[in-house]
Amino acid sequence: MPVISEDSFFFIKVEAICHRPAITCPVDLGLVEMSRIMKRDNISGIVVVDQETPIGMVSLRDLRDLVAEGVDDITTLTVRDIMHLGLITIRRTDYLFKAIFLMAKHNIHRLVVVDEFDHLVGVMTDTDLFRIQTRSPMYLIQQIDSANTIAQLSMFARKMTGMLQYAVKTTADVQSLVQLIAHFNDAITRRLIHILEHNEGMTLPAEAAYLALGSEGREEQTLRTDQDSAIVYQDNLAPETVDGIRRFAERISLALNEVGVPLCPGNMMASNPAWCHSISEWKHLVTHWITSPGPDQTVFFGVFQDLRVLHGDIALEEELRNYICECTHNHAIFFPNMARTITGFKAPLGLFGRLLVEKSGQGRGMIDLKKGGLFALTRGISLLALEERICGGTTWSKIERLRKCSHIAPGELDLLEESFTFLVRMRLEKQLSALARGLEPGNFVDPKALPDKDKDQLRAAFRGASAMLDILKSHYQLDLVAR
Repeated sequence: MPVISEDSFFFIKVEAICHRPAITCPVDLGLVEMSRIMKRDNISGIVVVDQETPIGMVSLRDLRDLVAEGVDDITTLTVRDIMHLGLITIRRTDYLFKAIFLMAKHNIHRLVVVDEFDHLVGVMTDTDLFRIQTRSPMYLIQQIDSANTIAQLSMFARKMTGMLQYAVKTTADVQSLVQLIAHFNDAITRRLIHILEHNEGMTLPAEAAYLALGSEGREEQTLRTDQDSAIVYQDNLAPETVDGIRRFAERISLALNEVGVPLCPGNMMASNPAWCHSISEWKHLVTHWITSPGPDQTVFFGVFQDLRVLHGDIALEEELRNYICECTHNHAIFFPNMARTITGFKAPLGLFGRLLVEKSGQGRGMIDLKKGGLFALTRGISLLALEERICGGTTWSKIERLRKCSHIAPGELDLLEESFTFLVRMRLEKQLSALARGLEPGNFVDPKALPDKDKDQLRAAFRGASAMLDILKSHYQLDLVAR
């Protein structure tokens, strides 16, 4: 699977970062009036145009050289007399690597951006290029790793959104984008743990592990909207050691909130004593969730099953995953019971493919991408994978492993993968758009605001979610299993 690299950021198109309007003047304008325009707009260069077409450039250096040459009467000169012809231009659809090459080749600090008709679009400077370089993954990860306080880390964490705004405009695939987000989320949490240890003496004992759960555990979060976490520790630890573990759990949750990762509304996080247990206690809870699958138990199991150690004893991850596999297979009724719960989440499609919106609540008039499709796909694929003793990993990796060992047809798996990928990308794009407008990121999308092409793709993705439900019903023979 490809990973977004430093270089891939230079395959962004020029139009994605060219937001600087061009200040222009006509060719026969007097130099004094031209200078007043440059002073008014506080610019170091002005584009000379003939109608809409740029034909030359005048810079502050040109004016300086003119004064140094001792011209008798500058008021008699026009722009035509000193402008540079042979303007270096770049099309708005060109890639950034071309802009970098042109600036280096001609030793210039700005490029005139034109459209396909050679009409002026704007100006791009070397400052614009530096700004995007500071949003590149390598630059940002170095900043995160250098943070020595929670305030610094919080500032660098906020930059991730800007970096992602540019990343989605590259040719990178969705899996790479999500992998990038997971990498940064992990880096932020681990640096935060380092800061707590060095600044506050707050450490997690060696016999314990801090777990990421849910979408973060699967390494496929889009934006980090809240905390899903837990702590596991070895049995028979001294009471004072357990007390230290609980203090760490409380502190890390509060610190993550300070960094910008909100507390979990459902309180499914390490600071809650219900999510901080010894290995034996966790096994007991997992057994209870599997053998008594009520509404709460299925939710808890669904969040917990994709656990991943972010910090601490990695052996505890393997032990818990192995136990989940063994316990579910020793209680075979678990699979149809869980499948029935998943099939309760219907895709929002009506007759003739009409998109159905929420009738009430916060998302009234909109579609919930998570409830409408992502939940069924992630949980359904996880269930089929768990039946094959596949525990952990991303939804994409589970699909790939299912291709080799399950009875699901390749065409059906292709449909599930395509549907999941589209829904993840749409959710990421809408969350970034919400943040850009000062709104909270979420899972809702307004179908009225979507182009027809996106609506068609959304319908196709929801058909994939419906296909997931049909696969579960058929595979587990839900119509024949007693409720």
